[in-house]
Amino acid sequence: MSAVLDELKWRGLLANSTDEGALSAHLDEGPVTFYVGFDPTAPSIHFGNLVQLMVARHLQRAGHRPLLLVGGSTGMIGDPKDSGERVLNTKETVAAWVENIRRQVEKFVDFQGENAAVVVNNLDWTGPLSVLDFLRDVGKHFPVNRMLARDVVRNRLEDGISYTEFSYVLLQSLDYLELFRTRGCTLQFGGSDQWGNITAGVELVRRAEGARVHALATPLLTKADGSKFGKTETGTVWLDPTMTSPYRFHQFFLNAEDEKVVEYLKVFSPRTREEIDDLDRQTQEQPHLRAAQKALADDVTALVHSPADRDAAVAAASALFGRADLGALEAGSLADVVAEIGGVEIDTSTGRPSVVEVLERSGVVTSRSAARRAIAEGGAYLNNRKLTDPEALLGDAESDLLHGRFTVVRRGKKTVGAVVLTGSSPA
Repeated sequence: MSAVLDELKWRGLLANSTDEGALSAHLDEGPVTFYVGFDPTAPSIHFGNLVQLMVARHLQRAGHRPLLLVGGSTGMIGDPKDSGERVLNTKETVAAWVENIRRQVEKFVDFQGENAAVVVNNLDWTGPLSVLDFLRDVGKHFPVNRMLARDVVRNRLEDGISYTEFSYVLLQSLDYLELFRTRGCTLQFGGSDQWGNITAGVELVRRAEGARVHALATPLLTKADGSKFGKTETGTVWLDPTMTSPYRFHQFFLNAEDEKVVEYLKVFSPRTREEIDDLDRQTQEQPHLRAAQKALADDVTALVHSPADRDAAVAAASALFGRADLGALEAGSLADVVAEIGGVEIDTSTGRPSVVEVLERSGVVTSRSAARRAIAEGGAYLNNRKLTDPEALLGDAESDLLHGRFTVVRRGKKTVGAVVLTGSSPA
């Protein structure tokens, strides 16, 4: 088997291929131009898309040439989904999202050297295409009975599916044909939920050009309970730091389940087999140390954001639970932490709140009497300083306010909360 295909298989990145033996031989024959697409259906791609970017990195490092396609045209249509018709975004919105995603994907591959990556936009070839040419040159190769047999179409037939979404597969297939003709592309890959669209492109190239091209699909990652990997209680984990802070991003991976963390390491981390095997051993022997989770969170955060963002996220987590100085955190990092733990606003224009009120309002205790008990028992902390006086007001101590408006409170070792002061200064 091709070395890179073997690597993808070991990392759990190969779910399907059109012909594994033929694909392996094709990869061994010489540099292969491949493509993977990203539709701009949101202002950012999410970390589920990172799976495809990791495949692109592995293939490029094996000497193959990446084409990263951002779907300026397919993004205006949207791939059909089981839950119903998509809301169509404006052309201006899609164009702005195309630029966002183009900037995001560019950081994951190399644009220098013999196998330099190229970013392409399918609006460049579908925009000038007339309806008649599209129907004659593309539509004639798609039997309607086969399109009706697709799972997503069959599931939508009773409630209805528009011709717009029904025709999406033709647009995506055209991408493969165009890139085959103009750039010699002979491999497409994507998630296994896209397998029908991907193989339709393979078939279009065969019908239109009489050529054999290849495809592979990656598996959909799941949590230990079988649910989709990529959602949290608060929503999607985005790659854009303004939509998902580096702190929250790091925390998401840090909370990976023991049963799944090694699987995620293989997919998202550049570590070698030996390093990952060692982390696997540590997880089995000393799961409480969470060595694999820490490595996973550190690796992915540094890759997607930066080593500096990774370090800031680690420092913020340490400070939050009393292992480092909260006051040393930059305002941006502290704001991310406060937002992540659900900081509650307190208006100080009518006076300063008591520390008891802060504990109760932040949610770390259920009542003010519980707050007084926690202080009496020595288990209440404000910005990692142990509280001793239940009658104290916020601002009595110089360390009560961080960057003039943030206060982090904690009960015991793990129950944390925060308040954000608004209004006039409590001093």
